Amino acid sequence: MDPEWLSILRCPETHQPLVPAPAELLASLNERIRQGNVCNHSGVAVTEPCEAGLLREDGKALYPVRGGQPILLVAEAIPLG
Repeated sequence: MDPEWLSILRCPETHQPLVPAPAELLASLNERIRQGNVCNHSGVAVTEPCEAGLLREDGKALYPVRGGQPILLVAEAIPLG
């Protein structure tokens, strides 16, 4: 993702900056998705693994990237811990 473009993206809910999710976090999250243990912000089960993600600055939510496009919808955010 273009660093300049990334620098202007913000969480649509809290307006915090977003950063690319570390590979370890994605691996752990994708394992939980495979086990059926992940729901998005609106309570719908996440069934597709995340190819990438944008992590909110406070680390409490991840916005999935699908087909190279970040899904910056509050309902699609994946709450973390």
